[in-house]
This record gives sequence, C-alpha cells and structure tokens, in this order.
Amino acid sequence: MTKTANLTPPTLPEWARADLPRQVEAALQEDIGSGDITAELIPGEAESSAQIITREDMVLCGQPWVDEVFAQLGGPASLDWQHQDGERVRAGETLVKLQGRTRTLLTGERTALNFLQTLSAVATSARRYADLVAGTGVTLLDTRKTLPGLRTAQKYAVLCGGCGNHRIGLYDAFLLKENHIATHGSIAAAVAQARTLYPQRWVEVEVETFEELEQAVASGCDVIMLDNFSLEDTREAVRRVGGKVKIEASGGINDDTLVAVAETGVDYISIGSLTKHIQAIDLSMRVVG
Repeated sequence: MTKTANLTPPTLPEWARADLPRQVEAALQEDIGSGDITAELIPGEAESSAQIITREDMVLCGQPWVDEVFAQLGGPASLDWQHQDGERVRAGETLVKLQGRTRTLLTGERTALNFLQTLSAVATSARRYADLVAGTGVTLLDTRKTLPGLRTAQKYAVLCGGCGNHRIGLYDAFLLKENHIATHGSIAAAVAQARTLYPQRWVEVEVETFEELEQAVASGCDVIMLDNFSLEDTREAVRRVGGKVKIEASGGINDDTLVAVAETGVDYISIGSLTKHIQAIDLSMRVVG
C-alpha cells in the first residue's frame, strides 16, 4: 500500500444509516436463529476483553455496523476503536478493543467480522484504484453491482476508499440505455420525458456511437456515458463535447487501462469491480482476558 495520507472519514450518509439496523438484524438472525447454543456453555455472568486485529494491510470500513451488532445483542459491551473508517491500517495492528459479557462477544464475533472484512475489502479496493488515478482529475464511481442487501453499506465503503457513488438505485437518477431510448424513438424524446417526470433528477445517457454522442449533447442531459469506447474514440468524444456535458467512461476498464482512460479528460469512470471483485480482509478476534 502507498503511504499517502489518510482521507478524512466520510460522514455516514443518511441512505446508509437508514439501512444499517435492518442489515445487522438480518445478519444476526441468520447466524443466531433460535439461539447460540455454544455460548450457553459459558456462565452468563462471565466477562472478557477481546480485540480485533488485521492480518494484512487494509483501509478500515464498517465501524458503525460492528457497533450496531453489539448494540442489538444488548451486551452490554464497550468498544474502543483504535482506528477510524477511512484510515489505512497495517498488518498486525488492533482495530478495536472490546469489553463485555463473554457470551455477547462470542455470539457477535462472526457477524461483526463479516461486516468488517467485507466493507474493509471494498474500501481497500477503492483506495487502490483512487491512488492509481491521483492527480488526473477524474472521479471514480461505483455501480449497482453489489451484494444483495448490502448495497448502501458497500457504497459507503467506496466513499471510505476515496471514490464516489453513482446512483444508489433505480429511483434516484436516470440512466437511459438503448432499450429506454428505443421506446421513445430518440434520445431527445427520452430525455424530455425524464425531465417532465422528475425535473430534479440527474439524467445520464449511454451512447455507443459518435452520432448518438451528438444527439445526447443536444438533448440537454447531465452526463453522457461512453459505452466501451476505445481510447482513441474516448479522446475524440472529449474533444467534440468540449466541456458542454460531463462525460463518463464505462465498460472493460481494468488496472492496465484505467490510467490511460483517466488521462483522456473524462470526468468520471465507473468501475463495477470496486464492489464485486473483492477479497475479504483477513481479520481475527482474540479474547485476551
């Protein structure tokens, strides 16, 4: 990992905060079911200290979800975070120290680690991509290619890694693709209908040719998505648009091509792998007393 400065931890967006209790409740129910029978082997009054450590370099994300896990279990348990969301953490470091009923700590262990290892993996991936394009002026965006039920959590993790969010779902922005446009007969008609239905919503148009690009510019949309344009064609598209509309590059962009695409002058690059091509961070919770 590079040694650039930590980002200021992002404020948990309201759309993530609203989903958080439900996400944790579902995860606990899935794991505990009718009760943690192994924890029943431990005296109910017993208390312990524990700590969660990372075995690899990472960018931390998931603190609110871990806090919620132990809050819903009704411990009581106290958590002393040694790092904050968005911080780079080195292998071997302690993320959080926990104190409370032993049963509570052990019952919540796996659910807490599952959230933490997954969201930190997204944040770590996002930071790696953000570091690659640092200085180019481009903003990297996530997509809707997320784990079912965890979209808002993963999109918060993307923010912790220094990238940006595309639309959260199908409800908060328009993305007009080939089939949407075909039903209206033209890009202009589709954009006009979108503006009529929801005047305040962001309208993006996906294009595959220069002819469609010119139509999209004329339509008054907010953003044009270049679908699988070559590098040469992307540069030409940026030249033709001349800053009149924001441009997003999408499709087939990977580690080998990312920087070159960013240097074409596009405003945004959307990358599905920010949230779907991830490997969980190796974490461990140890009872220490």
